[in-house]
Amino acid sequence: MLSMLLRYTQEKHCCPHCSQDLTLCHAPPIHVGDGLGWGSEYLFICLNDTCPMFVNGWDYIANQYGRVGSYRYMELPNSKEQFSMMVVTKEAFTGSIVDLEAIKKQNERYQRQQEAIAALDTCIERNNLEPVLAVLLDDSARIDERRRAVTMLAPINDICCVEPLRNHVFKDPHLQQEVNLALNQILARNFLKECPYCSELIKARAAVCKHCQREVAGV
Repeated sequence: MLSMLLRYTQEKHCCPHCSQDLTLCHAPPIHVGDGLGWGSEYLFICLNDTCPMFVNGWDYIANQYGRVGSYRYMELPNSKEQFSMMVVTKEAFTGSIVDLEAIKKQNERYQRQQEAIAALDTCIERNNLEPVLAVLLDDSARIDERRRAVTMLAPINDICCVEPLRNHVFKDPHLQQEVNLALNQILARNFLKECPYCSELIKARAAVCKHCQREVAGV
């Protein structure tokens, strides 16, 4: 998607009515003329409020149809196919301008996610906790990949996973349960427990928490 949008931003589209550059926008889901789509997720639209088509359109629609509205000139990406889209407010399409920077960040997050998922294949032999946490803490990752990551917590046996996983709110209760079981295994293997009062890690046989000084024997 990003590569396609980058290609679109390199296209030169000008309004024939005002010679201003057209703005890349998300297309409306429905074409008001025929009820069908536009054949593209994006449109190049003239958002110049001083464009003669837009300025004169208000009077034309009022006189011709007795309604409030005007027209915005638009073209399809990778095409010179032209449309005159009726709008009813000056703000029409101004909220659908493509935010390229946001899309770039989204694509970067996706690439990092895919790299972390690929790294799961070797994380146990490399004793590498980082990709496991990256997948588990990414709510947009597929549930099967996150469950796969859970199974790698105990074999890696790194107590550094306890704090970030305890602080994360898992929306899937089954995944939360699997994480809790894995964390309990890790703590037992390292002869540790969590203080029930301050949540700090302490020795399993400790009678008093060294952090909050509360008695934890038998708790």
